[in-house]
Amino acid sequence: MADDRQGNWRKEIMTKVVIRTDDVGEFFERAKDAARRADRGEVFDGKVTLSFEDPQRMFTVLSEERRRLMSEVMHEPKTINELTSRLRRDRSAITKDVGLLEKLGLIVSSRQSNPGHGIQKLVQSVAPKIEMVATLG
Repeated sequence: MADDRQGNWRKEIMTKVVIRTDDVGEFFERAKDAARRADRGEVFDGKVTLSFEDPQRMFTVLSEERRRLMSEVMHEPKTINELTSRLRRDRSAITKDVGLLEKLGLIVSSRQSNPGHGIQKLVQSVAPKIEMVATLG
């Protein structure tokens, strides 16, 4: 389990996220395999797969800026202000990217008290490892 400045922040349940390109047939084959394992009562390995049909779409959605943001919060959560400073990007752009990455299930955020300054948003990765695989052809 990893800790932040305030205590426990993430239980290492999800061990890895795989972001990949594949076609619809491969997606459904993986889903059927997972259903079969669930029917047999097998324990899942803590890996989640996010699929894109098109490599270009994958790299458009997961732009260099968003990949850098994910790397920043991979092993230690950071506030929006810390991300703005470390990535040298506009706060509104960081906030927008955090929202998109949260919708994709790659990061999570929580609000916490910032004594004397109100509330701040703390951003963290959902897994300690994110693997990206793009296959052409």
